[in-house]
Amino acid sequence: MSDQPPAAIRVLLVDDEPMVRSGLSAIIGTTSDIVVFGEAADGPEALARIESEAPDVVLLDIRMPGEDGVAVTRRIVALDNPPAVLILTTWDSDAVTLQAIGAGAAGFLLKTDAGLDIPDGIRAVAAGRGALSQSPVHAVLSAAASSDTVMRAQARDAVRTLSPREREAIVALSGPGSLDEVAARMFVAKSTLKSHMESAQRKLGVSSRHELAVIAAHAGLI
Repeated sequence: MSDQPPAAIRVLLVDDEPMVRSGLSAIIGTTSDIVVFGEAADGPEALARIESEAPDVVLLDIRMPGEDGVAVTRRIVALDNPPAVLILTTWDSDAVTLQAIGAGAAGFLLKTDAGLDIPDGIRAVAAGRGALSQSPVHAVLSAAASSDTVMRAQARDAVRTLSPREREAIVALSGPGSLDEVAARMFVAKSTLKSHMESAQRKLGVSSRHELAVIAAHAGLI
């Protein structure tokens, strides 16, 4: 068995404010398992660095010159083998939260969160889990209650295309935990869970676990 320590999580910081990038670097620099390998000031620069250097996580601001963080997220997740996108912003807005998650972001944190929440969020999305600030976390699960009848009906129609096991899987995946932990709760192999998740994503036309959770909430499954 190898005694090699696990590789550090490689993070790309994307924010148009140099002072913000410096502050984030300082916070992440206090950890031993996360490393900032590069920075970018806008979407095009971020995409170029992602394609050339393949980070594990992109810490991405919402408000930037040119394309905003939601649009850049859509472009990132469309790449082959995309990194996890963790949105970081000063906007405490349910609408922005849902837009970011709908675009494929793996998590959403506020810049006003305590510093330790940022490394924890990076670790979570790098491991395939979600990360949501406490302030907007209700947006994902309460969206169904505030959405209109047409949206709920569309979600119910969409989940009818899923097999019973796929529906069970997206409900389980809407809860906390890594894929390993969710598979253990379902008493299935991780490969089986991934197969159900990927099949559900194809049928529903989405690309992330969080989008599955939003559809499950709208459909009344959770």
